[in-house]
Amino acid sequence: MKNLIVDAGPLIALFDKSDQYHETILQYIASFEGTLVTTWPVVTEVLHMLSFNVQVQLDFLTWIDMKGLSVIDIDSSHLKRLIDLTKKYGDVPMDFADATLIVLSEKMHLNEILTIDSDFYVYRNIRNHYLHNVLAK
Repeated sequence: MKNLIVDAGPLIALFDKSDQYHETILQYIASFEGTLVTTWPVVTEVLHMLSFNVQVQLDFLTWIDMKGLSVIDIDSSHLKRLIDLTKKYGDVPMDFADATLIVLSEKMHLNEILTIDSDFYVYRNIRNHYLHNVLAK
């Protein structure tokens, strides 16, 4: 089964019906066959952006609990790499959640991401490869 990294933007759009990307993301995820993977910092970012409604936050957490999303741990052994990425892309800038997604791609040997963020056209993993945005056609 295919694993696909997912950034905060699509997750926010999925649970915020007023988001301009809501329908696009809803359709993509409905047709996706595989496992969506992300990190806890991304979950935190999503919850912060969904703070306009506690029920929406709970819906998101329940969806994770129902295996709609697999949350992969990034631990202290990855800290040096996170620091290096943050320094390297400081002019973009790279936020912590995005850095954890690059580390996740390296950890799980994944090269595709579901994102609405253009920064991932700049970031490269340790193999010097960009992550391919599956929404880019």
